[in-house]
Amino acid sequence: MSLTLHFHPLASFCHKALIALYENDIQFEPVIVDLGEPTSRAAFLKLWPIGKMPVLHDHARDRVVPESSIIIEYLDQHHPSPVKLVPVDLDEARRTRLSDRFFDLYVQEPMQKIVTDRIRPAGMNDPHGVAAARTQLETALGMVDNDMQSKPWAMGENFTMADCAAAPALFYADKVAPLASGHPNAAAYLDRLMARPSVARVYKEAEPYFKMFPS
Repeated sequence: MSLTLHFHPLASFCHKALIALYENDIQFEPVIVDLGEPTSRAAFLKLWPIGKMPVLHDHARDRVVPESSIIIEYLDQHHPSPVKLVPVDLDEARRTRLSDRFFDLYVQEPMQKIVTDRIRPAGMNDPHGVAAARTQLETALGMVDNDMQSKPWAMGENFTMADCAAAPALFYADKVAPLASGHPNAAAYLDRLMARPSVARVYKEAEPYFKMFPS
């Protein structure tokens, strides 16, 4: 098989890449990376020394492609499929990339800051950093709620890379700052995302790993 995806089923950025693959039914070999297991860790670091997932390996083209957004753009370019996740129109493509980065940087990152603080060793917590992350997350969710008042998907009528980013960002954000209590449009958007077959498949497959999520 030409494509291999190195990932972990619990990792939000891996979910983003998986959604893109499932959305267009692109065939690939899944390889779960366990950074706590020496052999798995060593093999992955040999492929991508930075050690961040996901990483796509295109054997046919001899390309190693890291970073979820870059993976989606690579698939759009070299494995064209029915659902165009990055618009052809340059202005629309730029807007899509901005929305993609918004969900990664302003929803995912502060959410991760809050979650990872829960598993720090005793005495090593960062209450100031967590408070700042909660403020940024609340601001971002308010913007999402306002933006999603009258459209089905992040960019309007078409499902794009921005929605691939939004699904895991909002899924996990909902765990640390429940959307329904103050962001009904964002909550409804998350419901639509979770009902989409490509997204539903990702979270069905991730279910056995949710017990690892720090509550």
